[in-house]
Amino acid sequence: MPTSAWFARASAVAGAPRVRRLATTPAQWLQAAQALREGGARLLALWGTDLGAHGSEVTAAYAAAPGVLLLGLTQPAGQRDFAGIDALFPAAARMQRALRDLSGLEADEWDRRPWLRHAAWPAGPPLVGAAPAPAPGIAEARATVDDYPFVRVEGEGVHEIAVGPVHAGIIEPGHFRFSVVGEKVLRLELRLGYVHKGIEQRFRSLPLLQGHRLAARVSGDSAAAYSWAYCQALEGMAQAPISARAAHLRALALECERLANHLGDLGALGNDAGFAFGLAQFSRLKENLLRALEQVFGQRYLLDFIVPGGTRGEVPAAGCSVLERCVRDTVQQAALLRRIYEDHAGVRDRFTGTGTVRPELAARLGLTGLAGRASGQHFDLRVDAPCYPYTELGVVAAGGSGGDVAARVAIRFDELVESCRLIQSILAQLPTGAHSTAVPIPAAGSFGVGLVEGWRGPVLVALLAGQDGAIQRCHPHDPSWQNWPVLEHAVIGNIVPDFPLINKSFNLSYSGHDL
Repeated sequence: MPTSAWFARASAVAGAPRVRRLATTPAQWLQAAQALREGGARLLALWGTDLGAHGSEVTAAYAAAPGVLLLGLTQPAGQRDFAGIDALFPAAARMQRALRDLSGLEADEWDRRPWLRHAAWPAGPPLVGAAPAPAPGIAEARATVDDYPFVRVEGEGVHEIAVGPVHAGIIEPGHFRFSVVGEKVLRLELRLGYVHKGIEQRFRSLPLLQGHRLAARVSGDSAAAYSWAYCQALEGMAQAPISARAAHLRALALECERLANHLGDLGALGNDAGFAFGLAQFSRLKENLLRALEQVFGQRYLLDFIVPGGTRGEVPAAGCSVLERCVRDTVQQAALLRRIYEDHAGVRDRFTGTGTVRPELAARLGLTGLAGRASGQHFDLRVDAPCYPYTELGVVAAGGSGGDVAARVAIRFDELVESCRLIQSILAQLPTGAHSTAVPIPAAGSFGVGLVEGWRGPVLVALLAGQDGAIQRCHPHDPSWQNWPVLEHAVIGNIVPDFPLINKSFNLSYSGHDL
């Protein structure tokens, strides 16, 4: 069945624009996934919801013209197995493993290893049953043997290098198991989940009107994206549109967040290529931006600026002038630094041809966000499924097809310039009006979806209202779920010392993945 036919049968969902929801039977579940794959759709997220005596539901979110389609598969009480979609969408494999760990729903896939569930977890899937009351202290852990069966590569001269989960730098924990011959990487297998915080369970103990604060802390470098996606879902459920001024202020915060991350990464990438000058210069530019953000938003990092109904506060005119000057200076200096990066023989040698992901592999594995755009996957929600005010801002999406570190660096430079242009445009035409309006509590059973293009890629938040203004279910999804498996492929054939550079060129989230 054509994708458009599936949309024709679907009902509208509150929240992000152009979102439709369709209930499926087990046969339709796979039939729809097949049709969506053949139609070029992208898998955005996959999660499970416990419905108590009514059973459970598996939901898959797809980006497919003319919008976003949610396919729901309802399971009767006691039935926990469902047809996996990882053969069609490989990125679903780890999502299905996490779904089993958290919701107890079993996909019929070959990989039965736990994903988020490590040693010392309490027994039972944490998202099944009633939301627990907050514990007065740390609950007693039920320790289990944790002998994770990594896939081993056999052959003459092959040996393993285990890196992590604790690293030398101040980064989040993750285990990287390399199979190598000499210094050439034959295989990389990741194990994540070490920073599992029980966020999805914690959502269920919060009121709907307070969940945005936890959403902003799912992955701290994407606070504006997550809090906006949460509020977008909530406001759609409550049928509470925000003012034009509030929407522009949110976009301003989101582009500032994008700019700050690109500045930080461009410096770190220079440093990983042995070019400390790049780190020093981009760190200076990022610090100047963060100081300007403090004058505009009252925060260097925008954890609590976006709130239900709009924004936490107004932006002072003086601060906006400081930000405009900072952005103008950033564009000029970034252009100079880009020429230095491109002309520096050592940097060019380290970037070019390193960690390549060809467009055909990127398309098959579902690579998304800025890493996807560097490998021919020219998908950007600000262009392809924009919400207001991006419908009016005329975003020019960056794109490339080289797929190597150099291409991902080029995307960052291009997006840096575009974010600066958008910030200047927003500051020049901020609408008048209130920055915030009241949001009523949605009725129990209301469902909404928020979808925002964060700096790393699409950020999705699905929200289900419970009784008396509580959250029954909230699923936040980070694009790192799609991109971590692709990193394993990007490093194959490269040498071990190039892994930090390749890893940084993706710069994926541990926290946003582990939940």
